[in-house]
Amino acid sequence: MLLAGDIGGTKIHFGLFTRERGPRRPLAEAVYPSTDHDSLEAGVRRFLDGTGRRPTQAVLAVAGPVLGGTSRITNLPWAIDATRLRKTFTLRSATLINDVEAIAASVPLLRRTDLVCLREGTPVRRGNRAVVAPGTGLGEACLCWDGRQYRALPSEGGHVDFAPGTPIEDELLAFLRARHGHVSYERVCSGIGIANLYRFLRDGGHADEPPWLAEELDRVADPVPLIVEKALDPKNPCDICVRALDLFASILGAEAGNLALKILATGGVYLGGGIPPRVLPFLKKKTFARAFLRKGRMRDLVARIPVHVITNPKAALLGAAAMGLGPETRTRSRLSR
Repeated sequence: MLLAGDIGGTKIHFGLFTRERGPRRPLAEAVYPSTDHDSLEAGVRRFLDGTGRRPTQAVLAVAGPVLGGTSRITNLPWAIDATRLRKTFTLRSATLINDVEAIAASVPLLRRTDLVCLREGTPVRRGNRAVVAPGTGLGEACLCWDGRQYRALPSEGGHVDFAPGTPIEDELLAFLRARHGHVSYERVCSGIGIANLYRFLRDGGHADEPPWLAEELDRVADPVPLIVEKALDPKNPCDICVRALDLFASILGAEAGNLALKILATGGVYLGGGIPPRVLPFLKKKTFARAFLRKGRMRDLVARIPVHVITNPKAALLGAAAMGLGPETRTRSRLSR
């Protein structure tokens, strides 16, 4: 029996799986606030005690880089160690993987109902696939066919240098460089990024901040949900919030196209993470597509690449389960063409 988990700074999501039932039908499943626990082991113990079952192996997807079987998660004071986890719960094996690597591993198992198509394109069977996942930060991964199955490969591509593609993005780079020195794509294409885009538009004189909005922002710890809410207000969308999300969509489109070219993602680009499903109306505008296609001599190539938004909130758990259960489950594609 496999314990799979999606371990993030806000919530932890666990499931128990067997090879017979596969990665889409857990025996048990639970979600807890991360801050309810002082360690990963405390969260695992709570879940297992509630099920009365004892797994023999574990695969946990964590929101951060994994080095030597250890990881640390932003916003949590946890030191996560696969060896300690294995010993604590008497497991045969315990593996940590990056959460976006897990999302990538879920892609061959996703159904049409798990996706929203932004661009149909002309996918190549068994072609490479790219995952760009803006959440609190920006994660990236890829899928490559090895002759028998797709293999998910992690990266820290969200931390590469931001490359402006328009005059206003030139100004954005100068604005953020003056404050942070190095400006990565994560600084402009994530939850952190949306907050930075808003500040740039406000402080750079590109848009006015209404006094009522300034008051509301002063009352919240995280401005991003409020910015998104006001941008999507069907009756009275707030101009500065709309402009922030338009800029976000343009930058995300450009970086999705960048990764598509870097790994030759002829099998498609998949937008994961928590933000794309929340801002779908902005991704469906021409702004995203225009930036995705703005690749000079490579425009015709990227024009053939499909783009999908992953709307299944359990994608990371599904991918962790698929990796733990083995290649038989990973190669049964559930994505009907």
